Amino acid sequence: MPFQPVTPEKLSTSVTRQIEKLILQGILRPGERLPSERELAERLAVSRPSLRESIADLSDRGLLTSRAGAGVYVADVLGSAFSDALIQLFANYDEAVLDYLSFRKDMEGLAAERAARLASDTDLKVINTVFERMEAAHQKRNPGDEAALDAEFHLSIIEASHNVIMLHMMRSMYQLLREGVFYNRQIMFRQKTTRATLLDQHRTINDALQARDPDAARKAVVDHLSYVETCLADSRKAEAHEEVARQRYEHTLAKG
Repeated sequence: MPFQPVTPEKLSTSVTRQIEKLILQGILRPGERLPSERELAERLAVSRPSLRESIADLSDRGLLTSRAGAGVYVADVLGSAFSDALIQLFANYDEAVLDYLSFRKDMEGLAAERAARLASDTDLKVINTVFERMEAAHQKRNPGDEAALDAEFHLSIIEASHNVIMLHMMRSMYQLLREGVFYNRQIMFRQKTTRATLLDQHRTINDALQARDPDAARKAVVDHLSYVETCLADSRKAEAHEEVARQRYEHTLAKG
């Protein structure tokens, strides 16, 4: 018969499974510091030796990392998504930006559609809270905060889609975006009119999600990213035109 005796699970194994699940679900994020050993043991209601055993196991498997004198952190599990050589190629070629935006339209459109159907009420509260923070940052005219909240808003939608593969894949993509590999996101926030339009687009996305309208949510995301694509293309053209104008000006001065 295909049955085996049931054995009680070790406490350290239970701790390991809980931390694994928090990392898998994206609740514990790369670079996030865990509570102190004493505090975490109290929260989990386990002995410190059992906790140490679990942390050692997770560290051996590359999910946690210890920093001398600083504590235990979630490892940068997204760092190996792309090789350094490929990242450099992304940074050097404009077509990578267009492909990136096309990929985002497909993935985030799907995520928004799923979120409208599958998100819990709390998921939608998270999305709405981030949007309200975007509105506040917009009023303060802080493009840095607004750009950071833009990324957080989109990631909160992906989290609300409840697909862990999509979540970790898109987080790795957004990490490259934060590092300016695909484009400098603050370019999008330099013009007041552009910033206002982008905020309105995010409001439309949020409204569709809060109404749980999958088709409208997907369309709003695709329309928004198409607008981003157009703005970036216009910015590249303006930079090229300015370079030509500069060369003409220098030539004119030289002739004089």
